[in-house]
Amino acid sequence: MGEGIRAAKVVSLLKQPGDKIELDDQLCELETDKAVYPVESSFAGVMGEWKTKVEDNVEIGQELGTILAEPGTNDAEDWAEEMETAAETSPVQQPNGAANSPTHHSSPVTRHSPSISPALSPTITRRLSRVVPANLQIDARWDAIRAARADAKKSDGKNAASPSVMIAWSVVRAMEKHASFRRIMLDDDQIIENDPFDLGIAVAIEGDRLATAVVTHANTRDWPDFVKRYNDTVEETRTGRVDAVNAPIVISSLGAFGVRAAAPIVVPPSVGTLFIGSAHFDTVSSGKKKETAEVVTLSLTFDHRIVNGAGAASFVHDIKQQIEAFQIPAATPR
Repeated sequence: MGEGIRAAKVVSLLKQPGDKIELDDQLCELETDKAVYPVESSFAGVMGEWKTKVEDNVEIGQELGTILAEPGTNDAEDWAEEMETAAETSPVQQPNGAANSPTHHSSPVTRHSPSISPALSPTITRRLSRVVPANLQIDARWDAIRAARADAKKSDGKNAASPSVMIAWSVVRAMEKHASFRRIMLDDDQIIENDPFDLGIAVAIEGDRLATAVVTHANTRDWPDFVKRYNDTVEETRTGRVDAVNAPIVISSLGAFGVRAAAPIVVPPSVGTLFIGSAHFDTVSSGKKKETAEVVTLSLTFDHRIVNGAGAASFVHDIKQQIEAFQIPAATPR
């Protein structure tokens, strides 16, 4: 499935028990890092039983299902022998035009570049086709986060919680107040609300690929547990872990590149994606006066099928208030 990837999610089962299978038929699809890969059959025969189901996470080497193979037709050793023989006897045109075989009917081998996977998998693209997206943006002052980060460094040193974790905590607190942003939309367009609920974190990995780290039961964790789970799941995702994403909100950022604002996409089952811009100085209102302050831009893309504009504006405004008043929480179980 690719270097460093140890697990994947089953997104479709393309054959049912009893279905006839030909060599190289696609049996199922696995999703890793938002790319979908088909699993093809090495045998002809009949589909036996599946040992997994859609939405399951599976690891390298795990048995997915069984095939009742037709005896003698596609034995792996016979196939290998056949391919080896073909490699020995098939003439290949040499650069000088002479063939490596006595026959005079050789033709040059056509070499095709390997196919390139799209940035978004077909599964993601299909889900996007149903979304009714809308976007709104608001600035939040950065003073409280910067002060909390400085305090954390004094007490925890290298293990201090990052501003990203502090923002994630703020988002969870706002989600608790807004039922619409604790909901997800399933493939059959059914809307459900989960409590406890998860939080998604977009993670960039090698090769300009994306994956989503999931802080499970985010609203039930106290501060130390939340920080640890956040850091662990992001690191595990970077090294190949794939989780089923049932998070109502996914947080995304390109702050390392100095991007101040963007309009992210929202992928079902999530109801929204929140983009956090890089901190920068801008003019803000303070009562009747205007002053220069350090701010971040919060850009929320939401699915209009689930929530309207006023509800989304109220939600992102609550996130702003949580960020602007942030303090390191006491280690009290929630």
